[in-house]
Amino acid sequence: MTAKKDGRKVVSENRRARHDYYIEDVVEAGLVLTGTEVKALREGRATIAEAYASPEGDGIYLLNANIPEYSAGNRENHLPKRPRKLLLRAREIARLSQAVERKGYTLAPLRLYFNERGIAKIEIGLALGKKGHDKRDAVKERDWSRQKQRLLRDRG
Repeated sequence: MTAKKDGRKVVSENRRARHDYYIEDVVEAGLVLTGTEVKALREGRATIAEAYASPEGDGIYLLNANIPEYSAGNRENHLPKRPRKLLLRAREIARLSQAVERKGYTLAPLRLYFNERGIAKIEIGLALGKKGHDKRDAVKERDWSRQKQRLLRDRG
């Protein structure tokens, strides 16, 4: 688990999402978890790099997120990549579902963390995919800003 950030204990972060997508809106959601999943998260063992969220039926589900089995768990341990329901308001579910279905957006998980009250939360970004040339432009811009900072530091 990484250090605290704004009272949050970050368990997993998907830094690749900001490289692959334009994030237009960020929504915080709760997760429906079992006891062994929470304990595995507290150990800091989770990956959301390949995960995505998808509207299905009555809500939005987090798919392909890997929370490994709890090391001290017994036969009642959870499945590592099971779909997990996200806890959102009905208005948010409707808005996100419409954006995904009509406008071609994706729901990309950005950060999985425990808030200041110790409750597991996930940040979901309403994202639009970048093309290859957009990614190259972003890398070029980042490299130029680093080089500019070096030049200013050396001369000033």
